Amino acid sequence: MAEQALIGLIGGMSWESSAQYYRLINEGVRDRVGGVASARTLMWSFDFARIEALQHAGDWDALAGELVTAAKALQKGGADFLVLCTNTMHRCAWAIDAAVKIPLLHIADPTAAAIQAAGLTRVGLLGTAFTMEQDFYRGRLEAKFGLEVLIPEARDRAAVHEIIYRELVTGQVLDVSREVYRGVIARLVARGAQGIILGCTEIMLLIGREDSPVPVFDTTTLHAMAAVDRALAGP
Repeated sequence: MAEQALIGLIGGMSWESSAQYYRLINEGVRDRVGGVASARTLMWSFDFARIEALQHAGDWDALAGELVTAAKALQKGGADFLVLCTNTMHRCAWAIDAAVKIPLLHIADPTAAAIQAAGLTRVGLLGTAFTMEQDFYRGRLEAKFGLEVLIPEARDRAAVHEIIYRELVTGQVLDVSREVYRGVIARLVARGAQGIILGCTEIMLLIGREDSPVPVFDTTTLHAMAAVDRALAGP
């Protein structure tokens, strides 16, 4: 069997979704290779309490420094490429790219590729307020891939964000919150969204295909499968 590339995972933001990355990547390698094969990985896992506090304080410079420390450690540990296991923290992807020589597999790219493969051009985006309202994520989808990205109205954005931070990052998956998200999705579809990006890695814990009248694009799974593809291509 050919040697796999070593995946450097930057996780813990939150560990609930990072656990899904670890499961999905290992299942992907096992399914592709067979037998008892599993992925070669290193993980740096943050204390999310510190990360969350810096996010809501708007201290993105400090957050960039935290990610650079992790990226450098994983590079030193032998990682061949990096996977940042969160959508929101791609706000600081530029800092990782500037600090290390190994590539960062950007979460927006496999998501956009899946949307294009489905023949869609206009999609709704769910995520943290940072992801929905700032340009680092929507801008990449629009400028690099030519997609039109719709975001929820202000009240819906606040509800989506609150459910992520109040419930999903602590492992709470509530039916009442699922209904809230279904309503947000329905309103995006009414505005013309042909698909919905689950643009926070925890949302896949709450929302699946059955919750949307249009296709959903689970960034956690898409990113994890892209990591499998890259790892199996070799160092």
